[in-house]
Amino acid sequence: MSAPTAPRERWRLAAWDDTSAEDWRERLKTAAGGFSVRTKILGIVLALTTLLGLAITWQVRSVMSQMVTSELESRGHSEVSDIAARSVDPILLNDTYALFQLLDETATNHPDVLYGFVFSIDGTVLAHTFDDGFPNSLLDFNATASEESDLVTYDSDEGRVYDFAAPILDGTVGIARLGLSESRLQNTVDGMTGQMLLTTLFVGLLGVFAASLLTWLLTRPILELRDTTQRVGLGDLGVRAENWADDEIGELATAFNQMVADLEANQSTIAQNERARSHLLERLIGAQEDERKRISRELHDSVGQALSSMIVGISVVSRMNDPVKIEARVAELDQIGTETLQLVRQLSRELRPSALDDLGLGAALDRYAAEFSVQHPQVGIDIHCNLPTRLSPTVETALYRIIQEAMTNVARHSQADTLSVLISLRDGLVQAIVEDNGSGFDPSLTRRNGFSVGIHAMAERAELLGGSLTVESGEGGTTVYIEVPA
Repeated sequence: MSAPTAPRERWRLAAWDDTSAEDWRERLKTAAGGFSVRTKILGIVLALTTLLGLAITWQVRSVMSQMVTSELESRGHSEVSDIAARSVDPILLNDTYALFQLLDETATNHPDVLYGFVFSIDGTVLAHTFDDGFPNSLLDFNATASEESDLVTYDSDEGRVYDFAAPILDGTVGIARLGLSESRLQNTVDGMTGQMLLTTLFVGLLGVFAASLLTWLLTRPILELRDTTQRVGLGDLGVRAENWADDEIGELATAFNQMVADLEANQSTIAQNERARSHLLERLIGAQEDERKRISRELHDSVGQALSSMIVGISVVSRMNDPVKIEARVAELDQIGTETLQLVRQLSRELRPSALDDLGLGAALDRYAAEFSVQHPQVGIDIHCNLPTRLSPTVETALYRIIQEAMTNVARHSQADTLSVLISLRDGLVQAIVEDNGSGFDPSLTRRNGFSVGIHAMAERAELLGGSLTVESGEGGTTVYIEVPA
């Protein structure tokens, strides 16, 4: 009795079986993948045709062989029984010639009969159909016969022989023997088998031709689709796959063409966006340079002149002796210094308002509104900032500059006496509305002809954040809608 397999050994055997099965699967996949679709279809059609033809041929041959054997046995029993019945009188009358004629007539009328003979109960051959003498070896078969007939088969130079024996007058007179060959019938079966094999060959060739035509019809659009895919991969988005038929491959070609068209459209959109982005960056850089030029002019014209006046005034005061004049001159210089300090602080806030970093967008706009009211007292300002949390510095800076530019445009161009600003957060989007009751203008005409650099700068800032800016204007005033992701 063998020892049981250890758990570790069983685990190793199971792992080996899994690894072996996986290895065989990979080999089969590799072998199948090494042939083209055309070769696979031709091989499948040829194999199925050959197997089906051989199976049908084998089945028909088996059925026909069984039928031949059954027919031969039935005929042999019938003929030998007839000979036994007709041999009674010639044997009783001792008419050997009549007995010979009976056997010869049977052998002549039936092409499958090889021989026939009759022998008495003591083993003496009374008549036979052999031309070269009777072979005594045949007496070893069916030395006796049953009430009807017996059958013995053996192989000879003539092929397989069926030897039938029938008793004459219940075996009291003698026994009749008849030998039938299956050669003729077997040749017929072989001939039919050959014809079926030829038919199988013809059908196989026809199947190969049909499979070749089928694979040509199937693989031609696939190969063209492959070539089109390679051209698309090389960057040619203008190429399209030909739609050969309204079948699954045709649907695949249509879907592929739609995909290439969408890809071409997306590439065109990306290129346009890149050009627009480059243009926006150029405009933004230009706007920054213009802002620097303006601040430079302010520093040179206002701050520079004020400081020069203070230097000259200090020099004059140093040479004065009259206390009253000195006091008046000092007061004048103090006023110049105060105004210069305010101007510097204003320029500093314009460059980067500190409240925007410290307190947020709402506080920075409130402080700017206070300064705006001092500079433009004719315009009443109402600001509402409903933001629950601080926004990112980039978004706060962009919105501050957009609203600042919009308020500056109102003061310069609209002749309005009321200005309102509303800022809110909804569904992840920051929405800002700047509205006035001024004279209005045509926004499309202004933007198309490039009359307003400020509106372009506002729109560019919003678009750089992935947002949008819309201007609606008429006789009742102007409304600017800004929407950017939070």
